[in-house]
Amino acid sequence: MTDKKVNIRNLTLSEIKHHLEEMGEKGFRAKQVYEWLWKKDATNFEEMSSLGKDLRQKLDEIFFIDHIQLDDQQISSDKTIKCAFSVGENKVVEGVLIPTTSRTTACISSQVGCSLSCTFCATGRLKLMRNLTAGEIVDQVVYLKNQAEGRYNTPLTNIVYMGMGEPLLNYKNVLRSVELITSEEGLGMSPKRITVSTAGIAKMIRKLGDDEVKFNLALSLHAANDKKRSHIMEINDSNNLAELADALRYFHQKTDSRVTFEYIIFKDFNDKIEDARELADFAKCVPCKINIIEYNPIDDSEFQQADKNKVDAFAAYIESKNLVVNVRRSRGKDIDAACGQLANKNKAIQKEMRVLK
Repeated sequence: MTDKKVNIRNLTLSEIKHHLEEMGEKGFRAKQVYEWLWKKDATNFEEMSSLGKDLRQKLDEIFFIDHIQLDDQQISSDKTIKCAFSVGENKVVEGVLIPTTSRTTACISSQVGCSLSCTFCATGRLKLMRNLTAGEIVDQVVYLKNQAEGRYNTPLTNIVYMGMGEPLLNYKNVLRSVELITSEEGLGMSPKRITVSTAGIAKMIRKLGDDEVKFNLALSLHAANDKKRSHIMEINDSNNLAELADALRYFHQKTDSRVTFEYIIFKDFNDKIEDARELADFAKCVPCKINIIEYNPIDDSEFQQADKNKVDAFAAYIESKNLVVNVRRSRGKDIDAACGQLANKNKAIQKEMRVLK
């Protein structure tokens, strides 16, 4: 039973070495085990063919590997791939591969469900069930990387922690997963190709600064005045814009990294030039770029997609204030893989939502 075993992928290389030496094995075997776990993506100990049969059996008696399983996969007309992954206990999370002409991005989840209840987000309708382990996070990247290379003959260029869950509420495992993705013993990707997105938890943004992280930080802003932001994001009640601006300044001071502001634009809610002015004013708190994101409707949502001419006028105003702005058009909408839609139509997740009600 795995509940009596230790998850070996929660251990560092030195911790695995210590366990092996306690078992009477040579310490150098730890590196072999570690490479099987993180470079060769072993799903069980029997696959570790460079180890003796007795050692593989010992490992299997003491440890388990928390490997995720593909539950379902859909491919959009624009080549976006949405994957539902089983993470045990009948729980499912989703990851998305987004190929474009300039990059191929893996959008991955950090939690099963979410505790923040943002009104525009399908995942926000789920309760938080548990954090994902570092291994479960990395597995999503590995699977989507293999899809990019095998199906589209292109390398995975970017990773965004923008799937299900709030990454900074799973801080330890998220940072551990980044370490594994960027290390030579892992996938060897540059941290500058990784972006962690947060709904805005000021003290954890400061902690990122204290830890001097090398990856990029994105803030899901969506409104630049407290009344509107609190209407759509409860987290703003305890982490208001002034507190976030202060935390972002601290983060930038510690890391010298530019921040990305994500702004989903909703019809007749935050799409006016006055909203753009507030956004431009707030964005000046740190060096930044701004992504204006097309809204993707979910069932029974109070919001609608903003008119294209308003989106263009909004972006033009931001640009006129000497700020870097990009308009992100939706991808994967036909399979509910676009921003804010994860969990929207997945049958296993919908069943979980009914159970929780």
